[in-house]
Amino acid sequence: MSWLPNIITIARLLLVPVIIGFILLTEYLAAFWVFALAGVSDALDGYLANKLKAVSELGGYLDPIADKILLVGLCLTLGFLGEIPGWLVSFVVLRDVLIVSGAMVVLMITGSLKMEPLAVSKINTLAQIVLVGLVLASQGFSFDGALDMACEVAVYVVAATTFISGSAYVFLWGRRLVVLQRRA
Repeated sequence: MSWLPNIITIARLLLVPVIIGFILLTEYLAAFWVFALAGVSDALDGYLANKLKAVSELGGYLDPIADKILLVGLCLTLGFLGEIPGWLVSFVVLRDVLIVSGAMVVLMITGSLKMEPLAVSKINTLAQIVLVGLVLASQGFSFDGALDMACEVAVYVVAATTFISGSAYVFLWGRRLVVLQRRA
């Protein structure tokens, strides 16, 4: 059963095109429920990995990759349709490119990389989940603007946590490289 958490994570990855398809077909309610299922699967794979003592290196990489593909894919889609501001989508994608690029530089220079998400990065991921969920709920349940203020607040929370998280990773990668340079 040690494979079960990774299978659940892979299933979450497979839900991404389904959710995007529903959004493109303007089936926002269906997209909302499949997105909610993806969220439950994220919690479930982590719980099972711990409960079954099935925490693996593969899972350690797969889970955050699945989260990024899900959130960036949905942000890009919702941004393309004008449901999320384009500047925010650009900001979110830039942060992720920055983090991956920094990680690759550290890996190339040091020969190793230990992925440890920062607390602010987890807060940023949660803020993105809330924003996407609010947008899908707003469209899917036809609340006639009742969630507009919550969506607007969520946009700025995502922007702030994206900036703080990106800055924290730049600082972290830079500090690691400076320490390595001093040792050399």
